[in-house]
Amino acid sequence: MKVFLVDDEIVVREGIRESFPWDDTPYTLVGEAPDGEVALPMIRDTNPDIVITDIKMPFMDGIELCRTIRAQMPWIGIIVLSGYDEFEYARQCIQLGVREYLLKPINAEELKDVLDKVSTQLKDERKNFEHAVSLRARMNNDGKFLKEKLIGSLFNEEAAEEDAANVLKQLSGMGCPVPAPCYVVMDAAFVPKSEGVEAAAALASSSGGIVHASPSRAGTRLLVLGNTPEDAEERAYAFATSLVRELERSRCEKVRVGIGDIVQEPEKILKSFKAARHIRHILEEKDEDCAMILGVREMGEVAGDAKSSSVIQEARLYMAQNFTNPNLMLQDVAKAVGMSNSRFSTVFSQQNGQTFTEYLMYLRLNKAKEMLRSTGIRSSQIAREVGYNDAHYFSYIFKKNTGLTPSDYRVQYQNQPE
Repeated sequence: MKVFLVDDEIVVREGIRESFPWDDTPYTLVGEAPDGEVALPMIRDTNPDIVITDIKMPFMDGIELCRTIRAQMPWIGIIVLSGYDEFEYARQCIQLGVREYLLKPINAEELKDVLDKVSTQLKDERKNFEHAVSLRARMNNDGKFLKEKLIGSLFNEEAAEEDAANVLKQLSGMGCPVPAPCYVVMDAAFVPKSEGVEAAAALASSSGGIVHASPSRAGTRLLVLGNTPEDAEERAYAFATSLVRELERSRCEKVRVGIGDIVQEPEKILKSFKAARHIRHILEEKDEDCAMILGVREMGEVAGDAKSSSVIQEARLYMAQNFTNPNLMLQDVAKAVGMSNSRFSTVFSQQNGQTFTEYLMYLRLNKAKEMLRSTGIRSSQIAREVGYNDAHYFSYIFKKNTGLTPSDYRVQYQNQPE
């Protein structure tokens, strides 16, 4: 289980990071941030199972962070940290679906107990969703099976486009609130199909009604709902990233996920599907072994072509010139190359082979190693010069990635080329 930590107090982050026995547990700390605004793109990028967040933080507080995660990535488990005088905030968090609430200060044993509890909840829910999917696949008269069939009919080229609005009305009448301001379709293919279909349907079931799945001959088709075009795009890319991970957990191979156009009328859902399917076919022709996610730009241009590659090269250059800035964030680079945060995060990972967070860390640690080998500058100063305000976090990241503390690395490699 991957864990992400959000707290504006360095001493709290350091305490959790250093005192908790991560290596001796089934949990991995994949990142940390001082507030929700910084955390959100990193959470999309690192795709954690569990987020631990403080409530009172500058810029974007824990309440708003919880609300956004709930709206866009509801399958993530949230644990809230708070002080004794913040009960009203805690109550709001519970209404937003927060799993657990911890009072500061906390110790490693308390955190382990809560992580175990939330982890068990998430695993049990996954199993229950998969069991429900398997059960209704054997019960063709079940109402939920009918919903899948109706969702699937939205992607049927033989159906008239004007039928889409009627299908959505039928789904609403069955308690499935599908009509929305915006829609986007994803077309996923994978092998073996049976395990993947159950995993995809289970993840969709855990989305709180924002994603609906329908099995297809090659895998699964998914309808994503959004309140605005930006919201639909964020949800689609966040779900696609999680879907790829769930399919890989289910031992699926040859995973291809195409993301179609964002549309605002039911009659255009079929158009979005055709775009998603077209992209999936392109991926199959490339015959890549790794999972890939692609989308279509509004003008119909396939992301992933030469232009997209040049955008990622531009992003890498921008990062190489600015990685020493401790405030450099994914949204800064996305803005510099003219992409939305969610699209940039996905396309960058796909074309670069590393997430934005991993590549930024690579640039910073590479420079740090060079300075440790060739200078006598103290490691705390090196941390600041490569973009880390927190020297302890720098040491933690350095050892986690190299197996050596900065001082041990210097002793072993000083005055030696790598």
